Amino acid sequence: MRRTTPAPPVRIVHLGLGAFCRSHTAWYTHHAADSSDWGIAAYAGRTRSRDLTARLARQNGLYSIVERGPVRDRVEVIGSIVRAHSGGDVPRLVADLSAAATAIITLTITETGYRLRADDTPDWDDPSVVADAEILRGVARGTVTTSDARPVTALGRLLLGLDARRRAGSGPVAVVSCDNLSDNGGRLRRGLSALAAGCLPETAAWIAEHAAFVSSSVDRITPRLAADEAAALAAEYADEAVVVTEPFRDWILCGRFPAGRPAWEAAQARFVADIEPWEARKLWLLNGAHTLLACLGLVRGHDTVARAVADPVCRDAVNRLWNEAERHLPDGLDVPAYRRALLERFENPRIEHPLAQIAIDTLTKLRLRVVPVAERELAAGREAAGCATAIAAWVVAARRGALPQDASSESVRRAAGAPDPVLSMLTLLSAELAKRRRPFQSRIAAAQARIDLADP
Repeated sequence: MRRTTPAPPVRIVHLGLGAFCRSHTAWYTHHAADSSDWGIAAYAGRTRSRDLTARLARQNGLYSIVERGPVRDRVEVIGSIVRAHSGGDVPRLVADLSAAATAIITLTITETGYRLRADDTPDWDDPSVVADAEILRGVARGTVTTSDARPVTALGRLLLGLDARRRAGSGPVAVVSCDNLSDNGGRLRRGLSALAAGCLPETAAWIAEHAAFVSSSVDRITPRLAADEAAALAAEYADEAVVVTEPFRDWILCGRFPAGRPAWEAAQARFVADIEPWEARKLWLLNGAHTLLACLGLVRGHDTVARAVADPVCRDAVNRLWNEAERHLPDGLDVPAYRRALLERFENPRIEHPLAQIAIDTLTKLRLRVVPVAERELAAGREAAGCATAIAAWVVAARRGALPQDASSESVRRAAGAPDPVLSMLTLLSAELAKRRRPFQSRIAAAQARIDLADP
């Protein structure tokens, strides 16, 4: 694939190159009113993405998006990614992060990629965080040069780049989290600032003055393609980097852009003063239902969202979870219409969204998507039975070995095999719920029994 017009100048650096960033942040940038002024240098964050960067490089950053509706496809070529690099190319990343032309840094590194504790401080039990901190302290002492530093975590690399930006005097920058975390911009600011305070104190002060952290709520289902489908699409479109996504898209942002930003509103992005209600709507309804469907659907023999939501047992569980979440959302979000739209999106038979993909990192996802609703329901004196069913589905899926391997698999396996698996797994999920909510534990156990008895 070749460009027919000049590539836009790089003014955005993206961490976490993958299918979602290409269907969402890159799509919005391509459709901005001033897209010719805003190019993206994108860096992969995972080993399996190295081949993607090579494929994109061969295509000058161009790739096709296939918007897969229930009946037909719509295809277009996206040109906002100017360069694609391996995440391991730290010197090039640092050069881009410190460049005066860079105005925005965006991230899609998944919930677990932040490597933060519940209090938004770095996870010092993570060996990679500890190793990166030592590298960054070496940079501060002058015993490690910036060009020789090779941190491996996303925040470690970002902090190294911001330190270089401070030293170069390159001016302010906006940092935009696009991951499924509530207050994602605030969490990123707190986590990065804490890491900087312990490793690069001068840069910590610079971040407080010169870096703006933008929270955003992103919404577009973009399933990972199976190898055979990817090969078929590559042949059909003469494109080695095709992305398949749904027609629906939504992006809501809250925060400052001190060095400017694309006119994303031309692509119907929304800028709001308070993002929390929108985040909650998306996390609790779309993402919460996805996590429930992943666990319950796998237990009941389904493999995709569309097949799971067509199962009356799964669909009823989703609606009961949504009823509880809706009670804690403010007016003005048009929740009934959003729920109807979600069911239509879930039912789309031409979007093959694998439950096994969604089920990765279920422990982290439940903490963010279901536990907050359960806490609010219980505090209001209600039973939180819908939330109990979601947690029970996770317990059953873990006990049966239906969940994919991830970073928490071993701790989940041990908890699932304990004499009281409900208590052990609830403790792993939320010590507060396990400690103070014995009736809730009983409801999880009852839901677990119903799930076992209701096997298809």
